[in-house]
Amino acid sequence: MSELKEPAKQEVTPENPSSRRDWLFSIGVALNVIAGAALAVPLIGFVFSSFAEKKDPRDWISLGELDHFPEKTTRIATYRNPYTRPWDGQTADIPCWVRRVSGKEFQIFAINCTHLGCPVRWFQESGLFLCPCHGGAYLEDGSRAAGPPPRGLFQYDYKVEKGQLWVKGGQMPTLSNPV
Repeated sequence: MSELKEPAKQEVTPENPSSRRDWLFSIGVALNVIAGAALAVPLIGFVFSSFAEKKDPRDWISLGELDHFPEKTTRIATYRNPYTRPWDGQTADIPCWVRRVSGKEFQIFAINCTHLGCPVRWFQESGLFLCPCHGGAYLEDGSRAAGPPPRGLFQYDYKVEKGQLWVKGGQMPTLSNPV
């Protein structure tokens, strides 16, 4: 019997070490890594944001000197929202109604009706805040008098310091987070 000899193995060296298939595979892997990173960064930020210190979004803002608000009167005042962007323009100016009850006792009301958010107006003659949209009426102390509003006007926190009236602004009052 004759023994079969195995053919000698020949080493094949490719003329082009990287084929188009390898190159496209590398591009595909790189794009998948970029897409994965683009998704992972916000997700990781979201997960770790719960560990970050939460600070109060509101800030104390001066409405002016106490002399600008005579006793037993209600006046409109405006403060600049502390969380604005340059393109906010005049919309960053937040109006509010300031009622000086006596001495250093004030009531500062959000200008928005509690029904649908229309701006209320103060009428000195009748002693009422009236909403032009749906006929809501509020007494001078901000409590609901008539119409569809579910409750009285929202009130801001305030303080009197060094002859200045300060309001805690920067957050719109709503039923879910009344001021």
